[in-house]
Order: sequence, then C-alpha cells, then structure tokens
Amino acid sequence: MPKHVAFLGLGVMGYPMAGHLVRAGHHVKVFNRTAAKAARWVAEFGGAAAATPRDAARDAELVMMCVGNDADVRAVAIGESGALAGMTNGSVLVDHTTASAHIARELHAAAAAQGVGFLDAPVSGGQAGAESGKLTIMVGGDAAAFAKAEAVLTHYARAVTLMGPAGAGQLTKMVNQICVAGVVQGLAEGLNFAQRAGLDPLRVLDVIGKGAAQSWQMENRGKTMVADEFEFGFAVDWMRKDLSICIAEARNNGAALPVIALIDQFYSRLQARGGGRWDTSSLIRLLRDVR
Repeated sequence: MPKHVAFLGLGVMGYPMAGHLVRAGHHVKVFNRTAAKAARWVAEFGGAAAATPRDAARDAELVMMCVGNDADVRAVAIGESGALAGMTNGSVLVDHTTASAHIARELHAAAAAQGVGFLDAPVSGGQAGAESGKLTIMVGGDAAAFAKAEAVLTHYARAVTLMGPAGAGQLTKMVNQICVAGVVQGLAEGLNFAQRAGLDPLRVLDVIGKGAAQSWQMENRGKTMVADEFEFGFAVDWMRKDLSICIAEARNNGAALPVIALIDQFYSRLQARGGGRWDTSSLIRLLRDVR
C-alpha cells in the first residue's frame, strides 16, 4: 500500500533513494538544506518539498534521512524544527547516515520518549548502488519498527537486515568500512607491484579476478586505478570520517585496528595533496610516487 513518506537529505545517495520511493508509488515529501536541490528533485520526480525537517515529517508514516555526520543527524532530527517535532505516535524515523552508534542510541531514546520508532540503517553500495536501487542496508533497532519499514526500504535495496538493537546497524557499517579500507589498500599495493614488475595490469586483473583475490573493489575500481582516474566515487573525505568513527569505537570496545590506523594516515596524506574529493581507490597514487 502507498505510504506517506518523508526523505531528509538529497545528497548523492539520498537524491536517487528518494526517487525510488516515488517510482514505487509512495507519496514523498523531501527536505534539503539547499532548497534549490529539493526543488530540482521535485521537478524530476514529483512529490513535494518542505522548508524544514519538521514540515516534511508532519503526517509521514516513515521518515528517512541521509545526511553527513553526527552533528547533522542531531540538527535534522532534534529541536523545534527537527523531524521528531513533526512526527506522530507510531511513525518510524530511519537514519541512513553513516554515523556513530552513540548518536543512534541517543535518537532511539529521544524517539521512544514520544512514541516514535527509530532505526539506524546505514547503507553500503555507494552512489551506483543508490541509483540502481541495489544497496545493502544494515539495521539496528526494535523488531516492531523494522517490520513497519522493511518493505519500503527494499525499494532501494537488495538486502535489508536487522542486526540487533539500536546502534547495531552503525556497528555493522563500521565492520564494512574496516574491511573495505583493507581491501582497497591491498588492491593498490598489488596493482602497483604488477606495474613495477612489468606485467600488463589489466591482464592481471582479468586473471586474478577469477580467483580468490576477487572483490567488489577489484571489479569496480581496478581498471580505473590502472588508468589513474579518481574524479568520482566515494570521497576520501567521507572515508576518513567513517574511519574516525571506527577508530573511536575501537577505543571503547578494545578492538585493535593497527592496519586501519595506518590506512587512515595514508588518506590524510591524500587530503593534504588536495585529493579529499578523489575516490578512495586513489590510495595507489601514494605508491606510484615512491621511488
């Protein structure tokens, strides 16, 4: 059945995600801090735009948001003009932002105090996954809230999984980013080695991509790494934000992240070179410059 849905945050991820909801037949109202972008979304997909998160969330059964960091989440969800101020008893707030487990638990408590469900639901799959509707969503929260939201989330996901209580979605996304960073660095080192050894790197990718070394990063970033192309994809700035969340959480739970701490330093060096908006696969540039 069509639902009244709000979507807050129309960045490279949120813009197409909200569009999938319209295509699925839902009534969608959007909010974006840059009003012109919200107006452009409405012109493309229909629906309506609101001046504040509260206005967008009013009368919505489900409110999704996808913003930048913990501070953005608080600004959009809490306060007089925040989403929770416009939500009604029994509705559900779904946060797709990659943020900390702490903010997830904070919002879960704030939502519960007014009879609203909350799910922390970060996504994996990047801009391409958002545009194709094939994201992976890892969710933390109550089973009752998840049951209300799951079917709607599938409109832009190939997998939606409840991982545990509030914060579990964010913790799972941290595991994802830890693994991704390690794979990207390994791929960068392997391709750099292949080129210095005089091998054809594209032929190498074709061969090892059929074996145990195969990965999403190899399939989607291997050729562009060889071509030294990085003006696209998941930005170094955002990966550093995500890794800082992982490292902070590891300090709390005692997990050792020695490789991630090192890779975070590599990304810092790329930022210093002006590569903050380059794709995360640009790690190979640091290796190419070593003589």
